[in-house]
Amino acid sequence: MKEYIIRPIGKIKTPFKHMGESPRQARYSDGAEGTIKIYKKYVQGLEGLEKYKYIVVLFYFDRLKSYRLTAIPPGSNLSRGVFASRSPYRPNHIGLSVVQLLKVKNNLLKVRNVDMLDGTPVIDIKPYIKDIDKN
Repeated sequence: MKEYIIRPIGKIKTPFKHMGESPRQARYSDGAEGTIKIYKKYVQGLEGLEKYKYIVVLFYFDRLKSYRLTAIPPGSNLSRGVFASRSPYRPNHIGLSVVQLLKVKNNLLKVRNVDMLDGTPVIDIKPYIKDIDKN
């Protein structure tokens, strides 16, 4: 099986320092704010991002050491496959959150409704486009 290398484009600063402190999903963060610091070599890629109210942030669950192929989602007592859940314990430890973009200044993105731990590596950012991303 071929392996792929993914390099972080930045890191996020959040109020959540330890596992278990962050909300399960961005929508449950009670407006928690954070700052994504994009590494200098990727700053040009931010051009035009300020036009969007929300962004999709792909990140790496860097503190997880294992994965599980089944999960029991909150509010359920039925097990299902990890790919049918939002569990962070995934084979590739990749997370996705839609956050509100408050401000873009140089290489810093001020965002609201964060659910990542402080220092989490950001691996990609995309604009959230309602007509495309919501069916």
